[in-house]
Amino acid sequence: MKRALILVFVFLCIFFNGLSNEKPTRIASGIQRDDIPRPEYPRPQFARSAWVNLNGEWTYAFDFGNTGKERGLANSRGFEGEIIVPFCPESPLSGVNHKDFIAAMWYQRSLTIPQDWQGKNVILHFGAVDYETEVFVDGESVGKHWGGTSSFRFDITPFVQAGKTHNLVVYVKDELRSGLQPAGKQCPDFKSRGCHYTRTTGIWQTVWMEPVSRYGLESCHIIPDLDQKRFYVRPCFYAWKEGLRFRARLLDGQRTVNESEVLASPYSICVLPLKEVKTWSPENPFLYDLIFEVLEGSGKVIDRVESYAGLRKVHVERNQVFLNNKPYYLRLVLDQGFYPDGIWTAPSDAALKKDIELSMKAGFNGARLHQKVFEERFHHWADKLGYLTWGESSSWGLDLKSGEAARNFLTEWEEIVVRDRNHPSIIAWTPFNEAWSGGEQAKRLIANAYDLTKKLDATRPVNDSSGGIHVKTDLWTEHTYEQDPQKLKELLSLSEERSVWRRHPEISIAYQGQPYLIDEYGGIKWIPSADKVYAEDSWGYGEDPKTLEEFYTRLEALTDVILSLDHVCGFCYTQLTDIEQEQNGIYNYDRTEKFDMKRIQKIFSKGVRPN
Repeated sequence: MKRALILVFVFLCIFFNGLSNEKPTRIASGIQRDDIPRPEYPRPQFARSAWVNLNGEWTYAFDFGNTGKERGLANSRGFEGEIIVPFCPESPLSGVNHKDFIAAMWYQRSLTIPQDWQGKNVILHFGAVDYETEVFVDGESVGKHWGGTSSFRFDITPFVQAGKTHNLVVYVKDELRSGLQPAGKQCPDFKSRGCHYTRTTGIWQTVWMEPVSRYGLESCHIIPDLDQKRFYVRPCFYAWKEGLRFRARLLDGQRTVNESEVLASPYSICVLPLKEVKTWSPENPFLYDLIFEVLEGSGKVIDRVESYAGLRKVHVERNQVFLNNKPYYLRLVLDQGFYPDGIWTAPSDAALKKDIELSMKAGFNGARLHQKVFEERFHHWADKLGYLTWGESSSWGLDLKSGEAARNFLTEWEEIVVRDRNHPSIIAWTPFNEAWSGGEQAKRLIANAYDLTKKLDATRPVNDSSGGIHVKTDLWTEHTYEQDPQKLKELLSLSEERSVWRRHPEISIAYQGQPYLIDEYGGIKWIPSADKVYAEDSWGYGEDPKTLEEFYTRLEALTDVILSLDHVCGFCYTQLTDIEQEQNGIYNYDRTEKFDMKRIQKIFSKGVRPN
């Protein structure tokens, strides 16, 4: 009975959040059931046709004393509790809704390997698990991973057989308050307060598996080169041997516009020139299709992956951000990606798309994705809809003086950048947010993160520490929640005494002419009715407006100040939606409207310099 009630609750929630009628292009059609949550293919920019979605009902047990290994839980054939994956146990959609700290926990389910996967390597994927993970198949450990927001995978071929059913157990440890792991906006206290919210423990993105040739593609780095009118493709293989070839085909719809074939080796790069260029931009988010294949000498295809790419260029020149070689004014909104029913996990694919559409309806052309690494399907929708984003880590909670914390952060950040660097919608990286403390050790870590990011991806600007200590940065970002428009203008205007306003000049490097952005401002509280009050401690920045008209007047005046300053090349308003007690969103936490959206849209898009 309990199992049935959990499933009914979850699927009703998903239904009312809306399932997308549109099937995104370039999606693999795998072995699926209709009754599982988040059934869509989780990695649309690197899609294979055969796969199995492992979301749905698992068994689980909390391990508050972290003694499960001693008690042999890795061999469990089923725990007493039932949980709906990929929703975290703190969320209503998981069917658990446990709000206190969870030091460790265990998951279990059966794992059946399709018979027709015989001869293939079986790759087990996890979209994200917070934080430390160890996976067991039939009691044997197949691998460990550290990192709460990056995707990872294990080759479980040595532990499984095609046509057989095995026992899968996942162990998770989450020491949120240790200072050694990124936490983002997860609250370090029992009850949510301020700008810290409900925690996420364990599995919170799709779990899935796929069959891959031993010599199949592990990844492909796609580099757009607008100036030279071409794409570069650098393949990476699980293994390689002589005689294999790699082929990349570039398509405009059904028409092949170029094709390149090279040796399937770690040294090879495919170059795909274009005679006619179609660029990607918010005004025209055109995407080329890509097909990657690994071939034997006979021409037999042993691996095939469907992908896509956008031809666009982002760079910094003088004090401007350029998109496709033209100055581009950024009208961003802060998006923290929390949901009332799923916490860090969107209840449906349609909900991810809807958040972007709501933002665009409000007049924004992009978002600063804040203190959370968003799942790949969000970036897919941003690519398709023409929505600019800044990728950011969940850096809050780190002890910036700790060497172990630094190691944990840099390892996870590398995985994040490598996973998401092919998405044209991402136009900047932000390793840290408001890193103000930590002294010289913090500055060293920030500089290390900047250098690592540029080595992994030289095609995007890096904002080293949004609104915090600037150590090594391509963008200069500041946060201010000044609510008086006149005082804001005095604060941000240039003067003979200083070039630009810097919040922490005593600990930051000197301003060197980088593009200057106010990437947090506003945050004005407004609760439209008594039934929308989320908590007793609901809040926003500054004194609450007394009337709705006062809200509009203040919002417009603050935004006009920023738009009037020629040395400012973009803004980011706080924030897209209310989140629990922080009720300063453009929309309510449940994504319903708080304001006259035509009026809101006019404010955020008025007076914008032509792009």
